[in-house]
This record gives sequence, C-alpha cells and structure tokens, in this order.
Amino acid sequence: MSETHTTITPGAPIFPPGRYGRRREPARRRPLLLALVVAVLMAVLGLAAAKLYQQYGDPEYRGELITYSGITDSRVVVDFRVTVPPGGSATCLLRARSRDGADVGHVEATVTAGPGQRHVTARHEVPTTARPFIGEVLRCRPAG
Repeated sequence: MSETHTTITPGAPIFPPGRYGRRREPARRRPLLLALVVAVLMAVLGLAAAKLYQQYGDPEYRGELITYSGITDSRVVVDFRVTVPPGGSATCLLRARSRDGADVGHVEATVTAGPGQRHVTARHEVPTTARPFIGEVLRCRPAG
C-alpha cells in the first residue's frame, strides 16, 4: 500500500533544487492595462470611422420616391425628389423590379439644383427587360 504524506502543504509543488530550470513567479494580471489598451483602441477606431464617414458618407445627398407611373412591358417612369447642397448636382440610381422582386432595369439619372435650391424634383424613365411592378430610388451621390 502506498503512503500519502500529509505534511506537505497544498499549493505550489516542491521540486528538487537544480532541476527543471529556474522557477518563475506566476505573472500578475493587469486588468487596468488591458482596459486602457481597449479604450485607446476604441478611440482610434472611432476617429478612423468619423474620418471615413466625413470623406465618403455624405448625408446631404438624399433621394426619395414620389411616385412611379407609366408602367408598360418595357419601361416605368419614376418621379423623385433629391436633397442636395445648394446649387449642387447628384447622380441617383433608379431601379425597376418585377412582381417577384427581380431587378428588371436600372439607370443613373443626374439632377442639378439651381442657385440657392436644395430640393430638386425630377422625372426619369427606367427602361426594363420585363414588365415592372415597382420603380425605386436606390441611392444618390455627388455627381462627378
């Protein structure tokens, strides 16, 4: 029968001196340092996102559908309103979809606002490859 020594305190094991290399103390956890690194990383990512939004995301160009009409087997007429900076131009992507949701036609339409004008109303025909069910304004961006 093997014998169990009860005189060794539980915890760290005891190794013979000179064997297994030098023992290191367990590393301390540094939750404050980790929290600081995460906070700095979040700040840098937030600044990068703000810069990219400022550079590429322009909220001043916004298109909205007024109505669609003139539906035939080969076209739909889309009436829409675009908000642009005063005197600016916008290129809007118009799309026609069939009853089952398939894209049957799309076209880019450019509209220009007059001096001091921020809202432009336009009408544009979207040619289609099949009978459309609906006309839409997908997005507007600066003309260029």
